[in-house]
Amino acid sequence: MKNLNTILDFVRYATSEFNLKKVHLGQGCEHYLDEAIYLISSYLNFPFENTDYFFNAHLTEHEKNQLFSLIKKRLDGTPTAYLTNKAYLAGFQFFVNENTIIPRSFIAELLTEYLSPWVENANAPMAILDLCTGQGSLAIIAAHYFAQSQVDALDISKDALRVAAQNVAEYALENRIHLVHSNAFEKINQKKYDVILCNPPYVNADSMSHLPLEFQAEPVLALSGGQDGLDFVRILIQQAKIHLKENGILIVEIGHNRAVLEKTFPSLPFVWLETSAGCDYVFLLNAFDL
Repeated sequence: MKNLNTILDFVRYATSEFNLKKVHLGQGCEHYLDEAIYLISSYLNFPFENTDYFFNAHLTEHEKNQLFSLIKKRLDGTPTAYLTNKAYLAGFQFFVNENTIIPRSFIAELLTEYLSPWVENANAPMAILDLCTGQGSLAIIAAHYFAQSQVDALDISKDALRVAAQNVAEYALENRIHLVHSNAFEKINQKKYDVILCNPPYVNADSMSHLPLEFQAEPVLALSGGQDGLDFVRILIQQAKIHLKENGILIVEIGHNRAVLEKTFPSLPFVWLETSAGCDYVFLLNAFDL
């Protein structure tokens, strides 16, 4: 440690160690250098984008000790987002901790495009439901892009909802996002929505048994979708029609389960939506097709 003095020294050290141990990425950054810069800049409270301005700054002994501790925890499998209590999605920053999944849904991309062409008027008042809201990221992004809408955000985890409440308050959306503790649709009675969004637990049993340490750190409840990954999706498809308005739409992220989903529900006309990862991960169903 005595040979590491500047921020650049620690960025180089962390990048090398992350690469040497092959820590698993995919919960935020895509490269070891970015992971190192993000972890260090977050702890030191300066902008990730302007790190190079600070590279030559010397660190105090306390800062060095803290950074070594954070880097060790990251090497041991703790996700960076849990070490910094920050995560980003679609340009929004969210508070996260071990009680909630780290946000990374492709549905966010579709929201930034106002769900076009499936929603004709983003300025119209709508009722939106975000099932399995977790830390509240999709609900908050939806409330931003559909500014006249009311959003119900449901989750079975009270701990996750406490995190969501912090994020909703941070964006001053308490009057438009309503957090509800509910197992699927249980607590909303017969209420109907224009749009139902859901990034459910969809990891199948085989994949759950091979998850990297970083993903094992996330709540099992938010990941495990049962034997074939479709446990929660079956509930969605069976009950969504009751909660959709006549021209409502259901949008669901499904991970790598397109083939098994289409085999399980061969009569449903799934519309697969284009995202940065392709068109195999998010489907749409119209209310009249359910």
